[in-house]
Amino acid sequence: MKQEARVARTASQPERLRPIAGRHNPRLKELRSAFRHAELTPHGEYAIEGVKLVEEALRSGLHPEIVFFSESARPLAEKLLLQINRRTETVMVPNALFNSIVPSEAPQGVAALLKPPAVSCAQILDRASHGRANNDRPSKGPVVVAAGLQDPGNLGTILRSAEAFGAAGVFLTEGTVSLYNWKVLRASAGSIFRLPILQLSCVELLPMLRARGVRLLATSSHQGTPLPQVSWTWPLAIFIGNEGAGLSRELMRAMDGTIAIPQSAHVESLNAGVAASIVLYEAARNRE
Repeated sequence: MKQEARVARTASQPERLRPIAGRHNPRLKELRSAFRHAELTPHGEYAIEGVKLVEEALRSGLHPEIVFFSESARPLAEKLLLQINRRTETVMVPNALFNSIVPSEAPQGVAALLKPPAVSCAQILDRASHGRANNDRPSKGPVVVAAGLQDPGNLGTILRSAEAFGAAGVFLTEGTVSLYNWKVLRASAGSIFRLPILQLSCVELLPMLRARGVRLLATSSHQGTPLPQVSWTWPLAIFIGNEGAGLSRELMRAMDGTIAIPQSAHVESLNAGVAASIVLYEAARNRE
């Protein structure tokens, strides 16, 4: 009887898929716009695409507002529908139409619109400064500030490393690539769903960090305190600047110190995502 009930539930899942055939459907237009402009829809949703990201969103306890499947992805739909909340709208789209909307060159047949969780500056700073252990170090790691990063792969990598090495959260300041760029989302490998992230201008952010006694550290290619010699005074914020220009002069003047990763003099600089990951690892090692 249990097996029959399971089969019946599985067989009924495709009935949840509402067919959409017209490219002028409002939800399809919102999906297309969200991908194209890397911004939230009028309903406050962003777009994700691919099996990995959709599964990571579901595994992280998020409930998409709507999930789109291509007609050729029916077997995938039957699998994922078992994990998707019944309040989530699920639709089936012709292959050619679906493929014309999603940005990847090899579409996997699933995309979704979902709302980001509400995150406050205080929430991130609390994670960085509260829960101190006996050695006066916070249980959570540093705040990461992406200040003018423009490469989506770099930002996605930094988000992934920030989660992996226990960062308290990430701030994105002006000039930084959109958090909702599909390449950022893909490179984050799902960390965007679990890590507190907030977009804030430097004018707003710096006074808040100062008010909390957060130490501000910049990263540099060759100048500054060598990474093994850094004094890890908590709480702290690690600033990652533009790939080519680094941090602005104004921001550099606001820093309490500069971290330099020892490297060959023949190498001009490390990739921003790699450099941030090394610093975050060292910060995590020094919290233990």
